[in-house]
Amino acid sequence: MRFREEIQAVPRQIDITCCCVVAGILRDCDGRVLITERIGDHAFVDLWEFPGGKIKDGEEPLSALKRELGEELGIEVLTQTLFMNLEHNYPDRLVSIDFYLINTWTNVPKGMDGQALKWLRPDAIEEELLLPADGPVVQALRHL
Repeated sequence: MRFREEIQAVPRQIDITCCCVVAGILRDCDGRVLITERIGDHAFVDLWEFPGGKIKDGEEPLSALKRELGEELGIEVLTQTLFMNLEHNYPDRLVSIDFYLINTWTNVPKGMDGQALKWLRPDAIEEELLLPADGPVVQALRHL
C-alpha cells in the first residue's frame, strides 16, 4: 500500500530586525522645529530627520533621548513630553520610534558631527526631504 505524500507550502520566515529609537522635536519660541541632515555612510544619507537615535540594550528611552541629543547637538534636555509613538516598516527593518517634544534645554544646538541644522516652521517642511518615518510627525505638528 502506498501513501500519497502531501506537500504543503510553508511560508518562509524572514528575520526582520526591529529596533527602538527615540527622536527629539526641539521647538523655539517662534514655533519652528529643528531638523538635522543625515551624513556619512548611513542609510538615507542627505535626507533630513528629527535628531535622535537607537536605544541601547537595557537603556530607558528618556536616558537614550538625553544621551543622543547630547552627542548629536551638544545640548542637555531639561524637560520633554512624549508626543507620539509610531512604527515604520523599512525594507530591512521595523523601527519603533518615540518622538518627544523638547520643551527646555541648555546650550545652543549645533551639529556635533558636522551635520547641518535647520529651524523650520512645520508647514514649511517638505516631507519628501525627510526620512519616511518622520512624515506623520510633521503632519501632527502642523495641527498643534
